[in-house]
Amino acid sequence: MIQLLLQQHYALFILIILALIISLTFHEYGHGFVAKLYGDNTAEQAGRLSLNPLVHIDPLGLLMVILIGFGYAKPVPTNPANYTSRWAIPLVALAGPAMNLLVAIFAINLYLLGLKAGWALFAGQGPQFFFTYLALINLLLMLFNLIPIGPLDGHYILPYLLPRTWALRFHYYNGRYGVYLLLGLVVLNFLGIPVFQKIWGIGESLLPFIVFI
Repeated sequence: MIQLLLQQHYALFILIILALIISLTFHEYGHGFVAKLYGDNTAEQAGRLSLNPLVHIDPLGLLMVILIGFGYAKPVPTNPANYTSRWAIPLVALAGPAMNLLVAIFAINLYLLGLKAGWALFAGQGPQFFFTYLALINLLLMLFNLIPIGPLDGHYILPYLLPRTWALRFHYYNGRYGVYLLLGLVVLNFLGIPVFQKIWGIGESLLPFIVFI
């Protein structure tokens, strides 16, 4: 990201940051929305059940994206004690990645529809870059957050797919080592091992499957 600024690609930088802010906002909103469906109003009471990016974006997390290509938003607060179903925990966790998938589908198909219809708003390289990157960034966030390590959404989902004994072991080991594994992925990427590029590549391979126009 910072290379774009150093190379004076200011327009591309702004478009990527805008796409990232939109993606993170919808991701966090998805968690809060589904939590409310299952009886937990914690996010709403905290002012987080909103599509206003200002309530979700963490300045330090966004700065990290610019500097090292990895960052985060403010996690939406939830209280599992308020849930009305035992399946609420994995479904609330899944809601963030699912929202990213929906945004990706909407973004790429809206662009192709506008292009096909000849709408001036979608003409040129700027709109093509923005909507394609918006779709790809959302696919990246979906895939990355489904990894079942550390605090990522996947660690709430995987135990519900495992036998009870394995699920308990997973909780134990992830609680002890999960954050370190996640940091290890970030460090490996920073050292030149293309971890995030591989996930990005998987997202690119998925893109044709969400095109319906």
